[in-house]
Amino acid sequence: MGIRYYAYAFDSGQTEKALADPFTVIGADPFADVLGLEEGFTNGSTDFRPSVPERDLLFLDKSWLCLQRLTAPSASRDRARPAYRMFEGHVTYLDQGMTWRPWLRALTPDEVAPIARDVEMLSDHDIEASVGEYFSSQLLESEIAYVTEYLHRAKNFVQAVASEGRGFAYLIG
Repeated sequence: MGIRYYAYAFDSGQTEKALADPFTVIGADPFADVLGLEEGFTNGSTDFRPSVPERDLLFLDKSWLCLQRLTAPSASRDRARPAYRMFEGHVTYLDQGMTWRPWLRALTPDEVAPIARDVEMLSDHDIEASVGEYFSSQLLESEIAYVTEYLHRAKNFVQAVASEGRGFAYLIG
């Protein structure tokens, strides 16, 4: 299955609750939410329409790591970009790597606005340059298309959350 990224928007009135425990605003079964399945799904079918409205849920699959690398501190930039707050984090491996504890973070409505401005500045060219550092030429084109698609989803989500004065909590796990 692998480690994936899920973000859930919340209304400003839920900020304190989300900061105290991000799981209060994150779905009980994020992967099921993305696929339009019921929590704990084990058998049946789906139409693959998310069960949570698009304005409330961002799924970045495994592209989050490329977006994290793109926005993290680098040799040419000693500080992370503001957008890094949206992608920062790693799971904590347990049981000799057999299981993990997810990374959780809640971002307040005040924190979302500068993140949204910075994410908007990320370009397809930035993705191409960043992805090119990590993948062979055989995989490069498909990986660039994959990460670019998810960057655009991230832009749409964070812009909407910011424009509505909302925050969001995310889980990497």
